[in-house]
Formats: sequence, structure tokens, C-alpha cells
Amino acid sequence: MLNTVIYPSQQPTDNPPLLIVHGLFGSARNWGVMARRLSDVRTVLAVDMRNHGSSFWSDAHSYEAMADDLAKVIAAHGGQADVVGHSMGGKAAMVLALAHGATTRRLLVGDIAPVAYQHDQSPNIKAMKSLNLSAIRNRAEADAALAQSLADESLRAFLLQSLDFKTTPISWRI
Repeated sequence: MLNTVIYPSQQPTDNPPLLIVHGLFGSARNWGVMARRLSDVRTVLAVDMRNHGSSFWSDAHSYEAMADDLAKVIAAHGGQADVVGHSMGGKAAMVLALAHGATTRRLLVGDIAPVAYQHDQSPNIKAMKSLNLSAIRNRAEADAALAQSLADESLRAFLLQSLDFKTTPISWRI
């Protein structure tokens, strides 16, 4: 099952949990501040999608597979949720609502539409793969190395959130 960070409700509620689903290259950690705030009134579940964060790795990365993963999380937490999905997570949440309709009470999707996109993440993936992680000791060195391929500082900062500096050598969590 997906790695799930649970933010228990700070007060009694009849509402189902709110499931937050991150976008490509993201993780549950990206939503921590918002999840803590929302847990004032309801339980919030933030997941690491497959091949992201602390969740399992799989060659299958289809929206159908991701929707099935989300359905399992919801089943483990009462069987129904309100779902917020961002970007890739939004598309997975749309498929969840279609394929597992009873699991989704409400759906909010941001930064993506139910259409085929032509943009390509290959340059970002290539840049990430090009890093010699065994030679990198800290975030500044990783940023400098990634800057050789990616000029956008904010994109680099976002991608570098997925580096695990606790492993030897450093590794990607995506």
C-alpha cells in the first residue's frame, strides 16, 4: 500500500477523511503545512504515490494503477474520502472517481484537465539521472550539478526535495 501520512482530526467530525494526492516529482511532504491546518476540522491523509517518496517502486505507472492504489488507501481508512489531487495526482484522482466511484464523496482537481498533454518531462528526468550521486555530499553541490542541465532555480529546488541525503550514496525518492 502507498506510504500514507495521517493527520488526525483535532475535533470530532462525521466527515470522511480528506485524501491529498501530490503531483509528479512530489510527495506527501509537499502538503504537510496544509494538511496540518486542515486537520483542525477533519482527518487528512497525504500519500506518496507509487515511485515517489517512501512508497513502493513499480514498473507500472499508469493512471489506472495509481487509482487502484488510492482506492486501497481509502478502503483502509473507512471506505470513502473527499479527494484533492494536484497535477498527476489530480488525473489519478479523476480515474479513481470513475473506476471506484463509491470511494470518492467529493473531488477537487488542480493544475490538470482530463485531456492528453503533449509536454514532456524527459529533459527533467534526464537531468536528474545525469547527476553523479556518489560524488554529491550536500544540497548545494546537488543544486550546482543540476544547474548544468536545468536553468530554472525554482524547478531545481522542487526536484531536489526528492533527494534522500540519509542514504549512502544519496538517492532519489522518485
